[in-house]
Amino acid sequence: MVTDAHIATTLEGPFVPVTRRFDPSLRRGSDDLPMNHPRLKKNVTSNLPEQIALALSSPNSMWVSWVTGDAQIGLNVTPIDPSSVASEVWYGKRSGKYTNVQRGVSTVYSQLYPFKGLLNYTSGIIHHVKLEGLEPGIKYFYKCGDSSIPALSEEHSFETLPKPSPNAYPHRIAVVGDLGLTSNTTTTIDHLVQNNPSMILMVGDLSYANQYRTTGGKGAPCFSCAFPDAPIRETYQPRWDGWGRFMAPLTSRVPMMVIEGNHEIEPQVAGITFESYLTRFAVPSKECGSKSNFYYSFDAGGVHFVMLGAYVDFNATGDQHAWLKKDLDEVDQSVTPWLVAAWHPPWYNSYASHYQEFECMRQEMEALLYQYNVDIVFSGHVHAYERMNRVFNYTLDPCGPVYITVGDGGNIEKVDVDHADDPGKCPSASDNIPEFGGVCHLNFTSGPAKGKFCWNKQPEWSAFRESSFGHGILEIVNSTYALWTWHRNQDIYKNDSRGDQIYIVRQPELCSKPLKHSVTSFFPPMSSVNYCHSLVLSLSLPILAFISFLTSLCLIVQ
Repeated sequence: MVTDAHIATTLEGPFVPVTRRFDPSLRRGSDDLPMNHPRLKKNVTSNLPEQIALALSSPNSMWVSWVTGDAQIGLNVTPIDPSSVASEVWYGKRSGKYTNVQRGVSTVYSQLYPFKGLLNYTSGIIHHVKLEGLEPGIKYFYKCGDSSIPALSEEHSFETLPKPSPNAYPHRIAVVGDLGLTSNTTTTIDHLVQNNPSMILMVGDLSYANQYRTTGGKGAPCFSCAFPDAPIRETYQPRWDGWGRFMAPLTSRVPMMVIEGNHEIEPQVAGITFESYLTRFAVPSKECGSKSNFYYSFDAGGVHFVMLGAYVDFNATGDQHAWLKKDLDEVDQSVTPWLVAAWHPPWYNSYASHYQEFECMRQEMEALLYQYNVDIVFSGHVHAYERMNRVFNYTLDPCGPVYITVGDGGNIEKVDVDHADDPGKCPSASDNIPEFGGVCHLNFTSGPAKGKFCWNKQPEWSAFRESSFGHGILEIVNSTYALWTWHRNQDIYKNDSRGDQIYIVRQPELCSKPLKHSVTSFFPPMSSVNYCHSLVLSLSLPILAFISFLTSLCLIVQ
């Protein structure tokens, strides 16, 4: 990954904003894969497990989820009895030698539409089993299913992540959003697999099942345009089953942590929403004290991840805000130095699409993340890539997080190409109304955009942006340095492809908690630690281990 070429660090910022315009030789999008595509169709008999997926529960436990039985879609559907097939995982440290068995829970869900001509859906049996007492950094082999039928899966394996420690981190963390099931999606996932992640952060909008009428057929880039007379925003639930099969070769061996996006809302009868998302995915909400699967936190080595819900109450007086404050307050940064947050819609976004859409959420929660020195924030929603300079309240700030938008996974709605600062592209204040939370659009009161709703040039807080499909890889080097690389799909066949790459550097000596929200200068005094950082960078060493060693040595000496 690392070459002799210089890789910039956030210590060198803030950077002059850069825009890489959309390459007209690329396609802005592609059609959805048909349900009979080899990567989407069911290829096991009824009671055998499929759609197998892993998710982290705690440093010594892992969720295993899968589906058995046949989903139904039609005017009249009858749910399967979830107790008719057992939920078991047999596992051990040697292939074919399963020394442990764990049992879990199973359930089904329905997606119902009380309108003439619309089809209803009921799922197969969805199983969730938590494997406990796992050792860190160990490879486990497992089969899941029902041993009494017998109907066990083929053998799969996974490797547990390191225990929380400032000296141990996941090998590579893949970050992707707004994925869907198109030809572009397949390129994204194939590219991601080549980069060999040890964990996946999925920042919302997974299957795009709600781009269809319930009768199926061809997906639509714009639902309201294609189906203007639809009595409800329908969702073709078999796409979820296809998505689970499509992802299973990866998710059966690499844990995937998800957060909900707007395409997971999926309204149905009686005002029920998010039924598929809440039923299909296991998340560690109880483990972290959250009362909701819409927001939670977890540790992965020396990183504490906070996954926030943009489509449930985020107000300062609500449960999520109270939970977030308590969660951040309990973080021990001597154990997990890195704080990474993720949610679906970005707060900082210079594209015309979704511009200032979740300004209400930013106003309610940004100060809390700033107070606790969150290092990096990942979001999706905007179908393009954008990395920000460190920022707080639209002002360059060395203690603000690095916000990164990676909503460029490849879905049918196509890549976004218009910037809010392009001539004639500034949305009106009546545009970009969020599905939840109200409207808090504002005109800027200071700086280059004073008195305006949109900037007339790329904002100073936007460091780099490009309209291309892709995914990102985060590699934590040590408690101070993390290497972020964005991989464009068009570079999949090139060696050492880097659409964007930077070292994100923590500065705990500058931004220690508690920190007042007034920083007078972007450039801190050159402390001995900063001097050591600069010394390490000037050497441009190509070996991450050597960089880690020198940085650690400098910290000890100072």
